[in-house]
Amino acid sequence: MANLSMAGALASAMLFMAPAHAQNSPMSLADRVARLEQQQQNQDQNKVNQLNQLQQMQQTMQQMQGQIEELQHQVQQLQDQSKAQYSDLDSRVGRLEKQGSANPAPSSSAPPAASASTPGTAASAAAPPAASAPAAPAESAAEKAAALNAYNTAFKSLRAGDYVSSSRGFREFIQKYPNDGLTSNAFYWLGESYYATTNYQVAVEAFKRLLSQYPQSEKAPDATLKLGYSQLEMKQTDAGIATLKSVVSKYPNSNAAKLAQERLRRLSQQTTR
Repeated sequence: MANLSMAGALASAMLFMAPAHAQNSPMSLADRVARLEQQQQNQDQNKVNQLNQLQQMQQTMQQMQGQIEELQHQVQQLQDQSKAQYSDLDSRVGRLEKQGSANPAPSSSAPPAASASTPGTAASAAAPPAASAPAAPAESAAEKAAALNAYNTAFKSLRAGDYVSSSRGFREFIQKYPNDGLTSNAFYWLGESYYATTNYQVAVEAFKRLLSQYPQSEKAPDATLKLGYSQLEMKQTDAGIATLKSVVSKYPNSNAAKLAQERLRRLSQQTTR
């Protein structure tokens, strides 16, 4: 009886131990191979994903490099344009300063009276109205001095970069002194004031007024050049190119013609790229 109880206990213990033994048994060879293959596939997929990401990064870098080169080209163009404009402005400012120093305001002194010994003038020399004759030249000289002062004030504002004040000053000068010798110059600098503030349409009107009313002005070459520049800025490419070519043909020996040729050269390079 005791033996039977012992046998039952051993059998029960073996039944409980069987699952545990099965759980702790090593994996079969097929399972291990399948597991390794799955790990290899996961690694291969990771490598493919990394490769795709690398290719995308390379494409992005190439696109960025192209954009950087294009921006560098645009910056270089703007620098060249700015240098040309500043050089042009400096040269014209220098010429204007020389012109101002070479043409001072006329003297307000009265002209000499007619000699009494001249035949036929004795009576007129003695007449009372002769004393008031110098009045008109004196007023003309004062007006000339006032005009020159107004012009210089507007020009100082332009050189200081105060384009709002300079444009206002030149407009007032043109309205008040339409027949002054500096009126054609005032039209040019008025256009420059508008051009500097990118008001190209108004600048075009000022340059065209100068060219139509003062075709023989010394500012005509520069006004034609800046007219072409303004048209290009307004995307009127054909008109701008035609205007620049007219500068070269009409004023071949001017500094404006050299600047026009340089701008035409850059435009040609842009179209061939």
